[in-house]
Amino acid sequence: MDFDYVIVGAGSSGCVLANRLSADGRHNVLLLEAGPRDNYLWIHIPIGYGKTMFHKAYNWGFHTEPEAGMHGREIYWPRGRGLGGSSSINGLIFVRGQREDYDHWAQLGNAGWDWNSVLPYFIKSEHNTRGSSATHGGNGPLWSSDIREKHELMEAIIRGAEELGVPHNDDFNSGDQEGVGYYQLFTKNGWRNSSAVAYLNPAKSRPNLKIETGAQATGLIMDGRRAVGVRYRQHGKDVEVRVAREVILSAGALQSPQLLQLSGIGPADLLKRNGINVVHELPGVGQNLQDHLQFRLMFRVAKPITTNDDLRTLAGQARVGLKWLMTGNGPLGIGINQGGLFTRILPGSKSPDIQFHFATLSADQAGGKPHEWSGCTFSVCQLRPESRGTVEIKSRDPMQPPAMRPNYLSAETDRYCAVESIKYARKLASTSALKPYLTGEYKPGANVRADAEILEYARENGATIFHPTCTCKMGSDPMAVTDARLRVHGIGGLRIVDCSIMPTLVSGNTHAPAVMIAEKASDLILGDAKKDSVAA
Repeated sequence: MDFDYVIVGAGSSGCVLANRLSADGRHNVLLLEAGPRDNYLWIHIPIGYGKTMFHKAYNWGFHTEPEAGMHGREIYWPRGRGLGGSSSINGLIFVRGQREDYDHWAQLGNAGWDWNSVLPYFIKSEHNTRGSSATHGGNGPLWSSDIREKHELMEAIIRGAEELGVPHNDDFNSGDQEGVGYYQLFTKNGWRNSSAVAYLNPAKSRPNLKIETGAQATGLIMDGRRAVGVRYRQHGKDVEVRVAREVILSAGALQSPQLLQLSGIGPADLLKRNGINVVHELPGVGQNLQDHLQFRLMFRVAKPITTNDDLRTLAGQARVGLKWLMTGNGPLGIGINQGGLFTRILPGSKSPDIQFHFATLSADQAGGKPHEWSGCTFSVCQLRPESRGTVEIKSRDPMQPPAMRPNYLSAETDRYCAVESIKYARKLASTSALKPYLTGEYKPGANVRADAEILEYARENGATIFHPTCTCKMGSDPMAVTDARLRVHGIGGLRIVDCSIMPTLVSGNTHAPAVMIAEKASDLILGDAKKDSVAA
């Protein structure tokens, strides 16, 4: 079982790599995925987000360590498990981030990762239903679609934001995010368009691509300081596979660093504490963890126009189900969030620093059962948090999840932003456009008013919005794990291609950036292979 490339993880990035590296037929590629195939119907129906949020087969269902800044709570961290990874269970939101995010990466010493350099890879990946333009692709594998029906409540939210001076923005992905409007979604004709559907399905019959599911990587096979293969566990058996060219870790920001640490690559003290021989000391592995922390405000709605109302009765469920089957529209074809808002609230910010997700639905937790009353949710998060955390193995057992410590709200700026963002959400809810619709604040509630009380609410109720990143950052400083070509420092034959390589968290949702990273990495990998063959 020898391959040119072994890719660990069939998620947002891994599926892209499997397609691109096998496309010309020259290279034999093995794709390893710990979870099952994506043959669960609710993966493919957008509103099935609620069905997969706690699904034991398709969701790793991680928890953080007790968080000091969150009243000692262990925060639930869903991560996709199965073909498509988190792109099979996420909220389907198409957001790239800001031009400034990528220019900052380049300023940190990562040549080729500025906005103008990565934009062609965003375009290459994209099949936008609006067609091609200077900033969008119309012929790529990954579909991004407009929400075709306007919603009365979302229209009122847009008008309310405009009262606050926020401009209408019908394209959050041109590089300039500021504004309010509808999101585009990763859907195709009303169905979820995950990385597995967009990239893996067209490639899976290629003779030079082998896909193994139920195959959890347990460590790298090392020859000195070169990765020469992967160990994985499948159907209770331990398997070894050798690689001729490269091992590529696309296991995500939690499990890529875990695999490095299990293989003796990482902070020496951590490895020694867990009885692992140090192959290569790389202190940044598992450090620099960043995530978006969301605060969910929920309101009662005066009219029975919400998704709560659509799903409350069997008749309502039948009605929206039939609508989706006939048109691909309606709640089943949208999922949860319809619109967003990007704006600035921190002193001195030159670009948006908070993001809203607006849902015409309310529930006590993300993915939970909708309330029995008409309700909506304003979810707000700080786009560029200053708090930094860690991902570290707890033992030598590869089946034991690592310790995840995001250290939410440990930075003063983040605490200030938490309070101000919740106050801003309330200001929006109080606009004249929204007064006829919002009849009462369910959470935080009228009794939470002072800044100290708002911060306590944030600590008690804040939750991830599912964007852990940056734990194997690229760069050239002592804490960098990869170079700008995503090669692991000091180790041959090993790259990392997923959101862990981000030096700083992008200003928004992370699926589109994960796809872009893999598109660019594919060119880097194939370019290096071509140089090697010419040299030989």
